[in-house]
Amino acid sequence: MDKFIHDFAPELDGIYNIREDESEEQQIKTGRLHENRILGIMLKFYLEGKKKVTTRQVELEYKKFFKDIARSTISTYLNMLKKEAMLIKERDGRIVYYMFHEPPPREVSGFWFTRLFCIDPPYFYRAIYFASLYSIAKKIVAENAQKGSEKVLEGNLKYLIGIIILFILKNRNSKCILCQFGKQEKYIHLIEELDSAIKDRTDVLPSDVIEILMKEYSEIELFGGMNITEEMEEIEMIDKLLKFAHKYNKDIEFQSMVLKRRLEAKSLQKAAIESNSLDIKEEKIID
Repeated sequence: MDKFIHDFAPELDGIYNIREDESEEQQIKTGRLHENRILGIMLKFYLEGKKKVTTRQVELEYKKFFKDIARSTISTYLNMLKKEAMLIKERDGRIVYYMFHEPPPREVSGFWFTRLFCIDPPYFYRAIYFASLYSIAKKIVAENAQKGSEKVLEGNLKYLIGIIILFILKNRNSKCILCQFGKQEKYIHLIEELDSAIKDRTDVLPSDVIEILMKEYSEIELFGGMNITEEMEEIEMIDKLLKFAHKYNKDIEFQSMVLKRRLEAKSLQKAAIESNSLDIKEEKIID
């Protein structure tokens, strides 16, 4: 993801994956916070098609997204979630598996969903999936495109996938801002930065394409997005993206030109502001 961000949206370097929780700093309500995160990890596995997971698997995923906690703590909260009838436990010899007691609710309000589930793991899982497609765009085009158009289609395909990832990150933040534990001002600022990055890369593209990228590919399955673990859906999605890359070549070319000019203008503006700030500091030192 870091490599993708640096390549496609460098203005988001270092901020795209910000996560700050009030209770973690204040050391209040941490029990509910841990349960919320563990359910989010369970949801990530569920959306990957893994219905049964072990304490060890949850522990390893927890380290990827949050501050490390002991396996005994994770085990404690898994058992608490079992007592609350959110999870059930199944034993296979010496191995203990946990799974949802009932399938996660579909298309429920984001506000209520984030009262129980941390959505960082499933959204970043989706973003990482598309980042992997971005990294192999050349191979995808080589296997599916007509000879002679590979280079253009590769750039266009990467551009469309890049937009999808930015929308995924925005969808993630639109839920984080509803979370009872999140620092709203942080997520509000990040949404503003994402909105700016998305606008710079989409505002002259056809609205019907943006609608599909935003609603079908950028949202997790529980909120109406496509199921990326289904092989046929994945094949159809890649085929559709390649068709978009070919059909809207001129639109993407024009949008890329507009983006380049905007980023250059912003860079000059930033340099001017930094120069003025430096001049003011030097004047104060002289005074």
